[in-house]
Amino acid sequence: MIKQRSIASHVAMLVSAGTLLLSACGGATSSAPPISIGLAIAQTGSAASFGQDQVIGAKIAEKWINDNGGINGALIKLVIKDTAGDETKAVTAFQSLINESKVVAIIGPTLSQEAFVADPIADKAKVPVMAPSNTAKGIPQIGTYIQRVSAPGSAVAPNALKAALKANPNIKKVAVAYAQNDAFSKSETAVFQSVLTSDLQLELVAVQTFQTTDTDFTSQATNLINSKADLVAISGLLTDSGNLVKQLRDLGYKGAIVGGNGLNNPNLFPVCQAQCDGIFVAQAYSADTDNAVNKAFRDAYNAEQKKTPSQFAGQAFTAVQVIAEALKAIDSKSKLSGMTVEQIRTELNNMLKSGMKFSTPLGEISFDKEGEIMQTQFYAAQVKMDADGKNGKFVFLTK
Repeated sequence: MIKQRSIASHVAMLVSAGTLLLSACGGATSSAPPISIGLAIAQTGSAASFGQDQVIGAKIAEKWINDNGGINGALIKLVIKDTAGDETKAVTAFQSLINESKVVAIIGPTLSQEAFVADPIADKAKVPVMAPSNTAKGIPQIGTYIQRVSAPGSAVAPNALKAALKANPNIKKVAVAYAQNDAFSKSETAVFQSVLTSDLQLELVAVQTFQTTDTDFTSQATNLINSKADLVAISGLLTDSGNLVKQLRDLGYKGAIVGGNGLNNPNLFPVCQAQCDGIFVAQAYSADTDNAVNKAFRDAYNAEQKKTPSQFAGQAFTAVQVIAEALKAIDSKSKLSGMTVEQIRTELNNMLKSGMKFSTPLGEISFDKEGEIMQTQFYAAQVKMDADGKNGKFVFLTK
């Protein structure tokens, strides 16, 4: 006799299969080889919490695009390589995608530190790169074939500082802490320090440094507390920054905390747990963005992951989407099937920098001549942890 649970599971499988069949009926149908797009992302290592979410977002985009006709009937295929957040491995991944997989473009890497080493490889080979999370200053300027869907820290980070000051108007003294071995963190803390001292006219009373591999922040936390800072702005990756937050709070710090892009991920919550509560973080993506593409992405992510998508997943989805839509625009004018891979790469790069507009989960975006994203919608959020201190969410604040 079949158990009730087994019957339910069987029915669910049939429904799922039927849904996939219906999607396929309206999807890409070409018998031509799929169009390969590289995904060079840190699925392991210090940036794995970001990279794994990026892979999820990119795969959702791949399915969504193919279910909706692909590139005028041709499928796209993601070729995924793990960079492990390491510069040498990022270079190896880029070389493999360019020379062996013959991809038309590369999405990645996860960290700006990797990008400054790997992107020149792609630029020299004339392969378009779409950076999904490289916010450091100077990324688009690496080369003609480099662009990003991740807005620079100078455009995003100030929103969190302003939100913190709005909630805490008596802030006078501020401090910063940053990972000195990470390019993104050094670039972001420069933004924080400039905005805090020049724009907001606050007193910078302490600067603390750490390594992304550190786990003990007793010294830094003690120095920050002794500085009597009313606000601490932290720039680092997720685990290191999260541990610093936790140890700051455990040692008694009561002031405001602003986290950089490294803290912009729900995977932060298990790191600092109840001590995450109250952190201010700027966002370049909101799950509430009101357009059809974001709704499709959000619903697919929630159905798969049982939670709201993060900025990293949203930007990765967007990276795949804009490449696919640019390819579709090219194919409508001159069939991709009649071009060499080298020709497609060049035409794709030209199309991305043509001023073409894209309606994405990030809102409407385009790219300037240097490959910098042109995005107008940015947000600030505050972490609200549940009573059990284990789960939480980003609560978006009114501008």
